[in-house]
Amino acid sequence: MPAWLSELLAITALLAVIVLVVVRLPRVDLGHSKAFVRRRFANWFPVGLTYAFLYMGRYNLNACIDKKDTLLLFEKAQYFDIDKWGALTYGISFVINGPLTDKLGGRKTTIIAAVGSAFANVAMGLLAYSAMKGGHFIPKDARAAVLPMFALLYAVNMYFQSFGAVSIVKVNSAWFHLRERGTFGGIFGILISLGLYFAFDWCSALVKAFGPTAAFFVPAAILLVFACIDAVVVRDTPGDAGHADFDLGDATQGERLPLLSVVKLMFSNGAILAIAAVELCSGYLRNAILKTYKPFAEDTGRAATDFVQQHWGILNCMAGILGGVVAGMVSDRLFQSRRGPVSAVLYSMMVVGAVLMFFTMGSSAVGWVLIGMTLAIIGVHGMLSGTASMDFGGKRNVGVVVGVIDGCVYLGSTLGSYVLSHVLPSKPQSQSAAAWWTWPTSILPVAVLGFLLALRLWNAKPKGSTPAAH
Repeated sequence: MPAWLSELLAITALLAVIVLVVVRLPRVDLGHSKAFVRRRFANWFPVGLTYAFLYMGRYNLNACIDKKDTLLLFEKAQYFDIDKWGALTYGISFVINGPLTDKLGGRKTTIIAAVGSAFANVAMGLLAYSAMKGGHFIPKDARAAVLPMFALLYAVNMYFQSFGAVSIVKVNSAWFHLRERGTFGGIFGILISLGLYFAFDWCSALVKAFGPTAAFFVPAAILLVFACIDAVVVRDTPGDAGHADFDLGDATQGERLPLLSVVKLMFSNGAILAIAAVELCSGYLRNAILKTYKPFAEDTGRAATDFVQQHWGILNCMAGILGGVVAGMVSDRLFQSRRGPVSAVLYSMMVVGAVLMFFTMGSSAVGWVLIGMTLAIIGVHGMLSGTASMDFGGKRNVGVVVGVIDGCVYLGSTLGSYVLSHVLPSKPQSQSAAAWWTWPTSILPVAVLGFLLALRLWNAKPKGSTPAAH
């Protein structure tokens, strides 16, 4: 069977499983009509896939890191340096993009994100094509000249990418009641996970088959297609789609507030501050796991035989789906839609995983430990950035709230890239697994801090209204 057909069948099967999981998710009966539920699915599904493909156009640089015996575009340290500037840009963009999303609506900013990221990826692909001089790698002596331009273009890409999470949460804040948002948190985790599959497995396959430029041009083309689909299908509110708007049971009150008023309310709300702090830790940890294992496996000579490394994207996808769905169901059913208890439990898994890394670095078991940690961190991210931001922000001001929270995720990611670029071993020391002890050492204290912060959210829940059937 041709490799491309095998990949197509794999993603088709994966999508079928995802749809089955979503259909079988437990429902909270709020009196939604079947027509409304169908229209809501038609609304969030294309936005969700757009978000997943934004991930493909965000993590694609990871597929272009030099392999053990193959030059591509960047060395490990150079990649983390580029990523640092992109993550920093993403982290501070919420100052502009959060209020813009509240003003323009999630539909328009989803389209802006897809189109802007597509053109930034085309520019990076053209830069790579020019620098490779007809080959499949950039000569080492030519990299110094092009790396600053890559960093600039990646920062532009990440500016547009920063609309993604804000937009999807903004759109869905008007379509999901507080009591069913744990389920949406699971859906959000599925979309993140699917994006990881696209980013790591698809982009790696594209680089292997067609060279590094394909990792930029293909996501760009897909994003442009989905921008068109979003323009036709997606609507910001049920009212815009011909259905009745309804009471959401969250912190929605009055009119949309000015930016400074929302920020003032946030800084007076201990729960939102704690969520932002937990998500700062989440960004650091997600970065340290997802972007580091493949270089670790390559440098230590495991790439050809390590099952987890060869299937990093799809295994993280499955772990993320499981983490997001279970966390969402437990939050809504066991903890009365409180997000803190689930986040604390998942962070305890991160602490245990970081400890286990010290004992498994020399074997393939470390890969499976990291898959378990991915399950935990994506579950936390879905609960807090994807769900709690809606709960505490309300549909009118959610853009600013989720912008700040997701901005903290990427400020954490910036810190992670900075730390990793300095503490991870370089060649030839990196060819020994023992030299990578600095990796779990940089993870453990942040995992402990995130756990302690999540405990502060144990009883946090917004005061809202009662649900209204429609």
